[in-house]
Amino acid sequence: MPNRLANEPSPYLRQHADNPVDWYPWGPEALERAKREDKPILLSVGYSACHWCHVMAHESFEDEAIAKQMNADFVNIKIDREERPDLDQLYQGVVQLMGRGGGWPLTVFLTPERVPFFGGTYFPNHDKYGMPGFPKVLGSLADAWKNRRGEITAQAEQFHAGLSHYVSVGLDAKGGAVKGDDVVTAAARLEARVDRRHGGFGKSGPKFPNPMNVQLMLRGFRRSGREELKSGALLTLEKMALGGIYDQLGGGFHRYSVDERWLVPHFEKMLYDNAQLLTVYSEAQQVEPRPLWEKTVRETVAYLQREMTSAQGAFYAAQDADSEGEEGKFFVWTPAEVSALLPPDLATRVCAAFNVTEVGNFEHRTSVLEAVQPLDGLDDARRTLLEARAKRVAPGRDDKVLAGWNGLTIRGLALASRVFGRPEWAALASRAAAFVLEQMRAKDGSLYRSWQGSGRLTGMLEDYGDVCAGLTALYQATFEPRWLEAAEALADLAWEKFWDEGQRAYRAAPHGTDDLLVATWALHDNAFPSGASSLCEAQVALAALTGRERHLERASRYVERLSDEMLENPFGFGHLWLAADALADGAAEVTVVGEAPELVQVLARTYAPTVAVCSHAGGPVPKVLEEQVTPRLAGPAPAAYLCRNHTCGLPARDAEALREQLKGLGAK
Repeated sequence: MPNRLANEPSPYLRQHADNPVDWYPWGPEALERAKREDKPILLSVGYSACHWCHVMAHESFEDEAIAKQMNADFVNIKIDREERPDLDQLYQGVVQLMGRGGGWPLTVFLTPERVPFFGGTYFPNHDKYGMPGFPKVLGSLADAWKNRRGEITAQAEQFHAGLSHYVSVGLDAKGGAVKGDDVVTAAARLEARVDRRHGGFGKSGPKFPNPMNVQLMLRGFRRSGREELKSGALLTLEKMALGGIYDQLGGGFHRYSVDERWLVPHFEKMLYDNAQLLTVYSEAQQVEPRPLWEKTVRETVAYLQREMTSAQGAFYAAQDADSEGEEGKFFVWTPAEVSALLPPDLATRVCAAFNVTEVGNFEHRTSVLEAVQPLDGLDDARRTLLEARAKRVAPGRDDKVLAGWNGLTIRGLALASRVFGRPEWAALASRAAAFVLEQMRAKDGSLYRSWQGSGRLTGMLEDYGDVCAGLTALYQATFEPRWLEAAEALADLAWEKFWDEGQRAYRAAPHGTDDLLVATWALHDNAFPSGASSLCEAQVALAALTGRERHLERASRYVERLSDEMLENPFGFGHLWLAADALADGAAEVTVVGEAPELVQVLARTYAPTVAVCSHAGGPVPKVLEEQVTPRLAGPAPAAYLCRNHTCGLPARDAEALREQLKGLGAK
């Protein structure tokens, strides 16, 4: 019989609906049962595309004997970490405090009062990999709960105190104003970690894309002209685009590579990775145009359209790593499979270009495709392989729509549409933005986090920050005021719901979230921006575009609060550094008045990432733009006005004059 998870909207929870484990979703029913029966809670956190989550499910949660042990001694709760990142962040702290690094699946044992007393990640079903088997762990903890409760209580008290400190690390920094030189210093500290052979940070696997940190290195180059910053960033982007972490047939990036040279990935594809990589590859095109950047962006957008877009225009969350019970099976090839589809000479060329060999570079003598030779003239062959691959059993797709991850995608598509002159990409972003604003907002204007047939779950700070950043970027691609108006409304709502004046920081979950053991703070940037970082980025853009001081004051307060910590740990604040860079440039903006497509094009093609762009071709000035646009209408038109720190330069009447003005922005 299916368990309670069969009725849950989350695809990850439904993956466990047929387990013999008596699973509960997180909520009052499970928590009250734990208190009523005086049983500890076994909390399991994962996500639908997680390979090791599947492994533990197959080994342990589908095993009748292990499930019987779990059901007898624990109240078992499953959480989709993509639905409740605040709970995931909190209980990851247990494993961090134990010195085990964290990750998924997350396995944490709690008292009925939700206080953790033991934790880990993946546990095998019997002793191996230097780890105790899961049955042994369950037996030991159940015995301790029944016979050594004092030890459990003492351990729980230590974890409770430790978590209170863990979630607020960084909030004791003194801070101060951020200068352009600080951006260069932070970028240089990242550059010192770059692998000069294969790109990326560090010289061993696993390697993650870290797009925001690559962006920070490009920001440092813009301000300093230091070639090593640019070369380290572009080397990383080149090696990723040619490696196995990139889907050489279908476009789009996998989550990370297990090795140092981007060859063998963990094959899940996450929306947030591809969204951010659209942004950084578009910026690379502005810095140093290359066909590889255009190809990578074009194919990634095509992948998102083909496989990750709902009928209503929203973007799905993720694709699985596994198909037919094997990781990567959908994506890998043998020479025989290639030869069965192509003429002999062409098959030989394709195998050589993608390094498909009889020995292989992956399991079962199969090959992950990497571009080791130029792909010129192979478009038809690649299309043939892609069409054949589409007939294989595809990995599962997590079809929930997350507001924040859609915001990141809107942001990436909007910039890409400007840089590459592809208005149809802005149209894709506009459809997603309309969906979020129409389907994922409550009557009071607040965001839902998730949508599956209807909006559900309270929006987190990352949802507000990412959607705000996406909408401000979309305005600059379309110049439709409705996107800016919506961004401003959400930014003001985020301030009300998440800002904590006592700590002068943002909570990750709204005030009043009552199922958190301790408050969680949106501080560090990890695989995607913290909500505070993307909100600050949006606030600076809103200040520049609307002229409203409150947005700039809010962003400045937060960035200055954390500036010391940002310099100490630039890797953990990569996206917040992007907002700080824009602050250091005085919330710069260019307003184009009159019909001047050549001036708008200069702004799209020039690497000026701290500049917000406004255009008013004629007609009534929208209310949201009155403070910025109206004064410029008294001057000549068409013209572009570059303004920063509330001061505007002389109007630029032609493309060359505007280029010259933009060059001066990186100055100290």
